[in-house]
Amino acid sequence: MTNITRQHTNAPASSTTRLSGAALIGHAWMAKLRRRSDFIAFALIAHSWGLIFAAMVLFAAFPNPLTFVLAVMIIGARQLGLAVLMHDAAHNALFKTTAFNSRVSDALLAWPMLTRTDAYRRYHLQHHARTQQVDDPDLVLSAPFPITRKSLRRKIIRDLTGQTGYQQRKAQIINAFGDANLPLHKRPTHFWIKLGPALVANLTILAVCSLAFHWSYYLMFWVLPLLTYHMAITRLRNIAEHAIVPDNNDPFRNARTTRAGPLARVFLAPYWVNYHVEHHLLMHVPCYRLGQMHKMLIARGYGPKMEIASNYFDVLVRASARTDDEDTPGTLVHDGRRRANRVSGTFGEGFSKTSAGRPSGAG
Repeated sequence: MTNITRQHTNAPASSTTRLSGAALIGHAWMAKLRRRSDFIAFALIAHSWGLIFAAMVLFAAFPNPLTFVLAVMIIGARQLGLAVLMHDAAHNALFKTTAFNSRVSDALLAWPMLTRTDAYRRYHLQHHARTQQVDDPDLVLSAPFPITRKSLRRKIIRDLTGQTGYQQRKAQIINAFGDANLPLHKRPTHFWIKLGPALVANLTILAVCSLAFHWSYYLMFWVLPLLTYHMAITRLRNIAEHAIVPDNNDPFRNARTTRAGPLARVFLAPYWVNYHVEHHLLMHVPCYRLGQMHKMLIARGYGPKMEIASNYFDVLVRASARTDDEDTPGTLVHDGRRRANRVSGTFGEGFSKTSAGRPSGAG
């Protein structure tokens, strides 16, 4: 455990090793894997929104606590699915038509999730350029691990009770109005640039819910999953992808692929997001071809070099391997939040360490 921690905290400033796709799988296969399809992309988006609608129909047809919880979980997972597809669009890897990777991604994937494809693209490409290095913008998400089980339990409770989501969204809305130095007459424009289209998208979802079911469905089956279950499985995804990896400088081992069965793909890991080593090796391969790429790498003998976890539970056990006597929950501040060991930010614009007086995020 000590060695794992040292590899995180002493990450060198040099870039990680880069591998040629052609050297990995050959020019012909690389061209096949990078092939994009507008039809498949639209089908995946329709699949995600279709499941969201179907989950609402399920509760409307059989209203009871079980179908309510099931609908929240299905929708929360598909909200992660929308984010995964937006992530592909940010790499210009979802659609064959280049403009669709921004315009369609914004309208159908990013804006409903209160973000923008271009903002995410700027931040996320830095993560690929500097994976697990000291200037990786996502290092703040993986560096604290391993943690204690108590710490992991606190984080999951905050996620599932909406505390994490509330703090992130509150900070996002406050930031959308601009800082204290921005003149009042410029703040509406600043807000519109930051969150205007997202507001329109969410009003559209509210209207559809009101017409098809009842306005309360927007709160129960869009806002609630977004602030609760979606936050919990997004944290799990972050942990699985880069926490406690064995070598920050080896492109086969500074990210992790996690095996996912049918249930995990429905409730935890939509749209092949579990194939993260493959994504980092060739980041322009569409998500719908990552499974094929994984099989190809295994067939070519790369399996023993790759960091692969047997399942998500295994990752959580390893990520919470510190003993409870090492637990450091932090000190309470005046409004009841704990300042230490938190990060602020959102999936769309990146994360950073929480500073005094700032709303805490996903830490």
